[in-house]
Amino acid sequence: MRGGSVAVVGGSIAGSAFAGAAARLGAERVVVLERSPGRLEDRGVGICTHNDRFDELVRAGHLATDTRRHRLTVRRWVTRGPAGEGDGPDGRGRLLWDQPFPFHSHHWAVLWQALREHTPEQVEYRLGTTVTAVGGDEEGAWVEEADGGRHPYDLVIGADGYRSVVRDAVCPQAAPEFAGYVCWRGSYDTALLAQLPGGAGAWPEEECITVCYRGGQVVIYRIPGLAPGSTQVNWVFYAPTPAWLRLDGPTSIPAGTLTDARLDGLRQLAERHLPPYWAGVVTLTPRERTFLQPVYDLATPHRTAGRLLIGGDAATVVRPHNTSGAVKALQDAHAFEQAGQAVNAGNAVNAGNAGRAAGSWSALLAAYDRERSAAGRELVDLGRKLGRAQVTDAPDWSAMGESAMVAWWQHQVTGSGGFGGHALGRTEPSPSPSPSPRP
Repeated sequence: MRGGSVAVVGGSIAGSAFAGAAARLGAERVVVLERSPGRLEDRGVGICTHNDRFDELVRAGHLATDTRRHRLTVRRWVTRGPAGEGDGPDGRGRLLWDQPFPFHSHHWAVLWQALREHTPEQVEYRLGTTVTAVGGDEEGAWVEEADGGRHPYDLVIGADGYRSVVRDAVCPQAAPEFAGYVCWRGSYDTALLAQLPGGAGAWPEEECITVCYRGGQVVIYRIPGLAPGSTQVNWVFYAPTPAWLRLDGPTSIPAGTLTDARLDGLRQLAERHLPPYWAGVVTLTPRERTFLQPVYDLATPHRTAGRLLIGGDAATVVRPHNTSGAVKALQDAHAFEQAGQAVNAGNAVNAGNAGRAAGSWSALLAAYDRERSAAGRELVDLGRKLGRAQVTDAPDWSAMGESAMVAWWQHQVTGSGGFGGHALGRTEPSPSPSPSPRP
């Protein structure tokens, strides 16, 4: 694909990764069209990458070795004792299992900034640009912007998230499906933990906490702060759908917009179901850092049509239980780049053949579609399985102990190969190694 023009719709993690891949493949012009008018540093969501997946992406050139991250080593599963009994003197709950957890955690904006800094200089970012429609055929593609202008490109990549305009053109029949529950989310500076009994010291920095209750769970871990050397608390609270939430289509309730009554409902939920310390961790969150996301999933039947391509959440919406969202987006971009490199190598061998340019785009798109469509479906299937096991059809946590937890976890992940994301470049599903109890 050397030469030619590429438009990337969406400038977040997936968009930045695809833009960098297109530039490295030799595209003459790469334009990123991001609807947000400002920079994206205010997106404070925490995300995680498995240590092995992170190292693979560094070796492949998609991440820098010095990308700021927080090291996690253990996932501590806990629950409340009967009627609050058994929460322990520190109020942290009854231990179910200390699960080995070799992951890095990231602040979304810090990881995004690292990708932006790694993007080749020739990539043009156009902020405040809303794409209203896309289209094309085997000969080319076009993008229509909010001002009515229509602009031609050789390739249009949709990295515009779960409400993707590009997906509507590639797979008009595909739409995110509501999973039947929601996740409340929040983050704030760890200095606020000093307000809790025991302060920050009651919670070791390397622990990812999962608090289980009938009908949901809360996952809590630290992430890097925006300022180097700082850390933040990040939590995801899976819960039944509030009665006030109206779902007329894929949506979310942004940070800072929740009313006092709705925030009070979250506080009551935390105090009713969580051990005291973890309820305090959740309720410390400022209004401007608290938001709500209904949980969706989606696996598109294909990822390309003509000269259109989709990746990231535009192609596959996976429930957060997989801990694979950022890895999935970066691996999509990697597969695109690998397909382009193969095409470029073939073109070098067959230079001068008539029709080579048109055939190159078709070959690239077909190779990408083969590589990532199946992997995306596997991740969605695993997310659904984890969601049932941990939220909608969860076991009686009061009856669970370490040996039961190990067997329960093995049943979920055996054969999937997808918890934390598949190994980079794998061609067949491979079973995930199941964690064993800590000694």
